[in-house]
Amino acid sequence: QVQLVESGGGLVQAGASLRLSCVASGRTSRINTLGWFRQAPGKEREFVSAVTWFYGTTYYASSVRGRFTISRDIAKNTASLQMNSLKPVDSAVYYCAADVQTTVRTMDPREYDYWGQGTQVTVSS
Repeated sequence: QVQLVESGGGLVQAGASLRLSCVASGRTSRINTLGWFRQAPGKEREFVSAVTWFYGTTYYASSVRGRFTISRDIAKNTASLQMNSLKPVDSAVYYCAADVQTTVRTMDPREYDYWGQGTQVTVSS
């Protein structure tokens, strides 16, 4: 079992920055990939970014590439998502998720085994 807790969401104006954190606990040695997803009202959950836990390889959705940066600190069992130049379309509940199997479809939420409770990000225009 892996437990995930997100924090760092909030209400900001367009152009501002936020930093989301995800703290993992439990059997963190099993984590293969940690991803960030988001879900806006009435929309499907979509991939934002991911990082392989051991090697630190990063992945980004095209909509956030160049604005968001994912990182992880294995010693602290923490992953972060630095979000810059935020836009109203970035408003959503952001979830971190852990894949403890061999990751094949990094951007597919069905790939991930454990999820946090989510943190709300609202960007006003």
